[in-house]
Amino acid sequence: MTEDPRINRLFPIQAKGLSLQEALAFPSGVGRWVRAVFVASVDGAATVAGHAGGLGNDIDKQLFALNRALADVILVGAGTARTEIYGPAEDDPQWRHLRDNRSPTAPMAVVSHSLDLDFSASLFTEAPDSAKTILITCADAPARARAAAAEVAEVIVAGHSSVDLSAAIGALHNRGFARIVCEGGPQLFTDLLEAGGVDELCLTRSPNLVAGAETTILRGGQFEPPIDLELESLYGTEDGYLYLLYRPVA
Repeated sequence: MTEDPRINRLFPIQAKGLSLQEALAFPSGVGRWVRAVFVASVDGAATVAGHAGGLGNDIDKQLFALNRALADVILVGAGTARTEIYGPAEDDPQWRHLRDNRSPTAPMAVVSHSLDLDFSASLFTEAPDSAKTILITCADAPARARAAAAEVAEVIVAGHSSVDLSAAIGALHNRGFARIVCEGGPQLFTDLLEAGGVDELCLTRSPNLVAGAETTILRGGQFEPPIDLELESLYGTEDGYLYLLYRPVA
């Protein structure tokens, strides 16, 4: 097992040498929790050359795996699943102990209106029976694509002309998925925020400047009024990376 990395808490109470698991565990005593997970540069870029890789350090990669191990289900938009060539979550030996009394890995739940996906991809064909991929769509999705999807995944219909994310989160919760990790992309994160479906943002801030026209963690129209966030905790490492937990102000 890889040694649990240590990070320093900078806020609210300073402390050195905390384990990653201790610092960034899900809150206890909550019935349902949706955590969005992103990494972004100092100037706000969430991608490099169009892909999410390239910004995180080793600790961020372990944090990404930790969040997957903590999750009951991993929520992702179809565009991100296609761009990043998603497959099923991997059984990570470092965090395997966090999966006791649950499936060895969390299932993927892909949000898609059009269902324009490759159903022969590993995301569907290699998902274990204990963590079968879930497709979340709406009632007016193409009937042929819905039928094809049902052959390789569990299909949740939430909404009529577009995906109702509040209903989708409720459907996941009703299936026993209380801790939901959203890995993006930016459109799904935006839509979740608009639906009031995000409890926490886990953001890694990398000490880089990217510039260009890279994707940010949000996409779409401006929030009116802006959504206020409260900084729950802030951690750092000597290489200049910051790890932040934000919660929307009620």
